[in-house]
Amino acid sequence: MMKSASLLSSLAMLVVLVMGAPDALSAADLDSVRFFHSGNGVINLISEKNGKTFSGRYRDAGGHYRDDALGAIAAVFDAPYDPARPLLSLRLIEFLDFLEDRLKPEARLRIMSGYRAPTYNANLRKRGALAAKASLHQYGMAADIVMTGVSSKTVWETVRELGFGGAGYYHGRMVHVDVGPARFWDEKTSGVGTGASDDNKLIGVVTDYDVYAPGDRVNLSFIRMTAFPIGVYRDFRLLAARQPDNPGAGIEISLDGEETPHGTRCDRFGNIDQMRALAVFLPTDLPAGRYRIEARFCDNPWEKMPAAAMTPEFEVRRP
Repeated sequence: MMKSASLLSSLAMLVVLVMGAPDALSAADLDSVRFFHSGNGVINLISEKNGKTFSGRYRDAGGHYRDDALGAIAAVFDAPYDPARPLLSLRLIEFLDFLEDRLKPEARLRIMSGYRAPTYNANLRKRGALAAKASLHQYGMAADIVMTGVSSKTVWETVRELGFGGAGYYHGRMVHVDVGPARFWDEKTSGVGTGASDDNKLIGVVTDYDVYAPGDRVNLSFIRMTAFPIGVYRDFRLLAARQPDNPGAGIEISLDGEETPHGTRCDRFGNIDQMRALAVFLPTDLPAGRYRIEARFCDNPWEKMPAAAMTPEFEVRRP
């Protein structure tokens, strides 16, 4: 039922994966910040498209997010808001706040384009717009912005220097910022229309936060899918971040906790929404440190799709 990683062999560890389980965060036991790139919890936003605004605090000093504020911010980004399964990434809000605090504190961020439903993104492509097939706008992880008093080129260069997230600069008024893999581009190197993401070549998986306590719930979301259906094994692997790639490493357990032989249970997904909010409960005795979670794919009809995807590193801190 379970394989122990060499680093964790002294522990009796359990990882339980469920869909839509009750939230079990313990933010009060952590530092007030749950992301590696965070602002001061105050942001000033206006939508270019719908005119909606938000100006104020969305996170209190104890690290707790305000549902009313997050709902108002989601409206600025044109993102439907459900507190149980939000479409707009908290990591994106925090990263934009981080950039604003770093470049021009209290500057207003004008959201030129925020969340895009997959059908809307596809229609943009049909009309010839520079919209990537695997656009992170579809996952609430990207925004095209204008920062008052700061050139878009400066924002672009700042994100490049950080080595975190994506930045696209088209030598115009706005700049694209996202919280996907570290990369940068301009209108000549965007890759749009080149087939770079076809057949799920760029598929990935991300966590909802960067910092957790032992026993916390980790919501996993798959990103940059371009072809369906997609099969995912119910056996995930929890790995120490610095652990060498080793097929025998990590801890494995099936989605429902049954003693299922490795690699025998495959769930199939038909759209982006179905591949959001798969939850992992971290072991309560998990040592502090950096970790990653690997998902492996099954029944794959897409020749160029990778066999597995790994989350970026996240940190576990003990109270």
